[in-house]
Amino acid sequence: MASPIDQLIVLPPCQEDIELLREDEDFLLIHKPTRLLSVPGRHPQNRDSVIARLLPDYPGATIVHRLDFDTSGVMVIPLNKPALSHISKQFQARSVSKHYTAVVAGLVGQEQGVIDLPIASGEGPTYKICRTSGKPSVTEFRVLARDQAANTSRLVLHPITGRSHQLRLHLQAIGHPILGCEFYGGTYASAAPRLLLHATDLGFRHPSTGASVFIERMPDF
Repeated sequence: MASPIDQLIVLPPCQEDIELLREDEDFLLIHKPTRLLSVPGRHPQNRDSVIARLLPDYPGATIVHRLDFDTSGVMVIPLNKPALSHISKQFQARSVSKHYTAVVAGLVGQEQGVIDLPIASGEGPTYKICRTSGKPSVTEFRVLARDQAANTSRLVLHPITGRSHQLRLHLQAIGHPILGCEFYGGTYASAAPRLLLHATDLGFRHPSTGASVFIERMPDF
């Protein structure tokens, strides 16, 4: 009988480097490339991750929030325990500002809107919309551009809640799956060479000074 470890998927190596956007005594602001884990996976061969790469040079580095393996974008990495505690409380209070860019299938009719659909665990690594057992999940969206020829829309997304796979699921639920999404993209899973979802900006309070901190890094797609 195969062991639980043997049943886990070994992820392909990520050849892209982490981009250091800003270095502070209390935290780093980085750009995570697509197809890199935020923390090591369960399989021993899936050790490569944001935190594993940073720890040799920044021994105090910790993870306070994550981006999915396929999602690229900006992350804040606390470098000490007080910073971790302070920034973590901001995430818990939902006072951290964050926006994502996505390219989705179809021409989104509304200029902007709110998707309010509860999310629950599904089978394996996936999740599902479930009005009986799901947790409240809310996403705001706004159309940045529509490509008539390609039949796609570029959106800016503002997740009010932070459920796993929230943005992917919510957009699939309204009939506009994110291009390149292997879990919920359906026929559009192969419409792009990668998941076209990117954490574009992040705003929070400096853990030591209280000053506003804002970082933006536009997507490569």
